[in-house]
Amino acid sequence: MPDVDRRRAWLLTVDGAPQSYVDLDEPTHLEFEYARRLAHVLDTAAEPGAPLDVTHLGGGALTLPRYLAATRPGSRQQVVEADRGLLGLVAERLPLAESSGVAVHGADARAWLDAAPDDSADIVVADVFGGSRVPAHLTTVAYARTADRVLRPGGHYTANLADGAPFAFLRSQLATFAEVFEELALIAEPSVLRGRRFGNAVLIAAHRSIDVAALARRTASDVFPARVEHGEALRRFIADARPVRDEDAVPSPEPPDGAFSIG
Repeated sequence: MPDVDRRRAWLLTVDGAPQSYVDLDEPTHLEFEYARRLAHVLDTAAEPGAPLDVTHLGGGALTLPRYLAATRPGSRQQVVEADRGLLGLVAERLPLAESSGVAVHGADARAWLDAAPDDSADIVVADVFGGSRVPAHLTTVAYARTADRVLRPGGHYTANLADGAPFAFLRSQLATFAEVFEELALIAEPSVLRGRRFGNAVLIAAHRSIDVAALARRTASDVFPARVEHGEALRRFIADARPVRDEDAVPSPEPPDGAFSIG
């Protein structure tokens, strides 16, 4: 559906839930808070303007690939989206520039990642939802190890997740990625972290130090400020949560009614 306030901006919904927002005239405009937080990770992962090789698991309307093509020209981006009908709709109604450097693949995210070359990405961005839930096969230690294999040394994995108190899913995801990566950080609004509402949280995992200070400055200046948790505070949050194995994996929880309403 079009945004009446912006001439060439569009909101994409899937099964009634807001999925992507794109402004074709201004690809650096990110309407959704979680998209801005993922973009903060992209912005702080390398020197400003330096091109990156990025694998996006989950495509939607290609909001972040468009953003990165604008902010880091010359980047090479692979986008993996299982919904081929959605890809066709986006290609028809919201086409990419031919010079974008974005290649789109209709495939299952984990199957595609399993076949991807070693050390082929600077960043893996996971924003995969089946309806409004993260699929179970993208939540496990085996999946995290595959993402690690695809990342270059010094690379970052980042994922958009959603949960609410008591955070069984989110805590298990942090424990899962702590099994594979030395460094973790989490970006979320304080109201979500305090358990007052269901919401998005952005996970970041790496083998080298994450620029937590730069992320904290950027997230604090957002319209809806967020907090960056890391170190001991994050270890306390994980508490006794256990890593997820393939045989035990379940999707992320179903959001409560109205959690992601567009009003």
